[in-house]
Amino acid sequence: MRTIVRGFWGPRPESVDAVADRWLSTVTAIDELLPGVRWQHVSASRPPAAFVPDRVSLLRALRAAQAEEGWSDLVGMGLRLAGTAASGCEIEVSGLAGGAPQYLLQSLVIGLTAPDSRVLPETQLLAALTRVWDPDFGDATDDDILDALEDDAGYSVGDPVIGRLAYLSAGRAALVPDDLTTGHREPVAGGILVEVGMEPAAVARAYRLLRDAGALAPLPRPLDRDVW
Repeated sequence: MRTIVRGFWGPRPESVDAVADRWLSTVTAIDELLPGVRWQHVSASRPPAAFVPDRVSLLRALRAAQAEEGWSDLVGMGLRLAGTAASGCEIEVSGLAGGAPQYLLQSLVIGLTAPDSRVLPETQLLAALTRVWDPDFGDATDDDILDALEDDAGYSVGDPVIGRLAYLSAGRAALVPDDLTTGHREPVAGGILVEVGMEPAAVARAYRLLRDAGALAPLPRPLDRDVW
C-alpha cells in the first residue's frame, strides 16, 4: 500500500533561496526518519540522475526549473526527488512552491511505498512537513481513504481534505467542532495535528463533521491568502 503525506497552501511568493532552504529541511527530516536514502532528481526533460540534496544542488535544480518554466513566479517552482531508503522504502517527494497563483494551490507531497507492510513514521513526517512549509492543511492518507471520501463523503479532488492523520492551520483548527471524537491532538506550527482514525469509514465521518463546521472550506478563488 502506498502512503501519501501532504501539505497544501495558497499563494506565498518566496525567493529561490528561501524555497531551497525549505527543501533542505524537508530532505534532512526524511533522511533522519528513513536513513540511507539514495536520491535521484526526476525531471520531465531529462532522465533521472543521482542527486545529493545539499543546498548548492537544490538551488541549482530550482533555478533550472525556473528557467524551464517561464511562469514560475506565478505558479511556483517545481521540484521532484525520488529515492530508496536503506529499509527498502521507496520515497518520492514533489513540490510546487514560491509562487502566487490565483487558482492552483502550492504543495509538498511525500509518497511512500514500504516493503512487507512496514510501519512508516507518518506522524513524524507530517509534523516535519508542517513545521517546514507552514501549510493551510495536510494529511497522511492512502487510496482506500481517498476512495471512501469520494464515494461516501462527497469529497472532490482539490478541496481541503483529511486522512488518518490531519493537519489544520490555526484558522481551521478554531472551527473544529466539540463533537469530533478523534485520537491525540498536538499543536504544531500554529495549528493542530490530529489522529483521525485508521479506518476509511471513520475518516469519512470526521471529514463530514469538519466540512459541515466550516473547518474544511476551500480558500477563496481567486486565491488571496496562503492559509485560511
